[in-house]
Amino acid sequence: MKMQLAEIAKALDTTCEGNDKIEITSVAFDSRKITSGGLFVPLAGERDGHDFIASAVNNGASATLWQKGHPNKPDDIAVLEVEDPLTAMQTLAHYYLRKVNPTVVGITGSNGKTTTKDMVAAVLSKRFNVHKTQANFNNEIGVPMTILEMKPNTEILVLEMGMDRPGQLHHLSELTHPDVAVITMIGEAHIEFFGTRDKIADAKMEITDFLREDGEFIYNGDEPLLAERAKKIEQAKATFGFKDNDTVYATAFRSYKHHATFTVNNSEQTFAIPMIGKHNVSNAMAALSVGRHFGESDEEIAVSLANFTPTANRMEWEKGDVGEDIMSDVYNSNPTAVRAVLTSFGQIEMPNGGRRIAVLGDMLELGKKSAELHRGLADTLAPQVINEVYLFGSEMKNLYNSLEDKYDQAHLHYYDQDHMQHMIDDLKNDIKPDDIVVLKGSHGMHLEKVVDRLR
Repeated sequence: MKMQLAEIAKALDTTCEGNDKIEITSVAFDSRKITSGGLFVPLAGERDGHDFIASAVNNGASATLWQKGHPNKPDDIAVLEVEDPLTAMQTLAHYYLRKVNPTVVGITGSNGKTTTKDMVAAVLSKRFNVHKTQANFNNEIGVPMTILEMKPNTEILVLEMGMDRPGQLHHLSELTHPDVAVITMIGEAHIEFFGTRDKIADAKMEITDFLREDGEFIYNGDEPLLAERAKKIEQAKATFGFKDNDTVYATAFRSYKHHATFTVNNSEQTFAIPMIGKHNVSNAMAALSVGRHFGESDEEIAVSLANFTPTANRMEWEKGDVGEDIMSDVYNSNPTAVRAVLTSFGQIEMPNGGRRIAVLGDMLELGKKSAELHRGLADTLAPQVINEVYLFGSEMKNLYNSLEDKYDQAHLHYYDQDHMQHMIDDLKNDIKPDDIVVLKGSHGMHLEKVVDRLR
């Protein structure tokens, strides 16, 4: 972005104390990441962002937002006083979004939204200037930051939108007014806060609250909770999935160690993605649907999907130190995601007689249903498919108890959170060169440390 402070002050309905001719070229709320020409936004968190103004100035900040009445207002930097810095940042993002005026694609879902975002951006980047959410900057802070980071020549803005409470997506939809809204699926993510999948579906549908009148709603047609709620949407609609009543549905798919292929109805094109599993084929069909919305040919879309780069720590394959293949999916976890990963993992052919080894960490934020949901994963695991199971964390003890009747004790292992090193040692002694290993758990379980030690 490039805006003079005078323009920013006007957009925020405030005045600039200092040189309002200064040109702002970036916005940051982390004082360590501020650069020359940057506007510092002091947010309230575990620490008050105002306390880091000196750090921001030292790192080159040209100006700062400042909450009215907050003490120690700096006098060595331009200041824009506002009622609330976060609200002001969101207001500025809304202003800048209208100024650049790109077409907005908003993507949400209990699982798959980051992968789908990456796929959509890859598909559209062939013909358009595309800016997308980096990492998972998908909340009320991350979305406005993503907007403010886009270049003035952006034609399509691809936004990942997350939520952990009712009303959050309503707010993000109001901020962005999507031209295309995508819902990948409804799962159990954040069920601790919602109680039922019905309420999760209601909250996900908020992404359509400010969908433009000439926009399109693209959603997973195999999810009854979405199909039911989509009836109220008056804008154009398209569905994707694996049933023949979907607008786009898979007619065949195969999953290999490092990629998957699929075909769809009404197309002679074969598509391939550098990821495995039926759930990622579903994400790819969502991206295909968005690509078609923008006039992309199936041939162009196929090339883009085959070459897109997934966000880090999402089903990455790596080589272990004895030659084994390791699938790292340690970014987040919930029952739907674990089932999808284990199902995909179990479909991989093992021509050299190696074993499939699963390392599962706790799924966090499941609330009162946590024990039940961990136990419920037992029906996704079978000794003849997933040959060895390593379970890590207090909640995974529930799954361990459910698997004791299915697995021989020699092939079922449990460790509490104080014994990660013990688990790593056992894994390193157990794994053979022809084995494949999958690691899946919530980020708070830090299974990336296990991946690092196995590499």
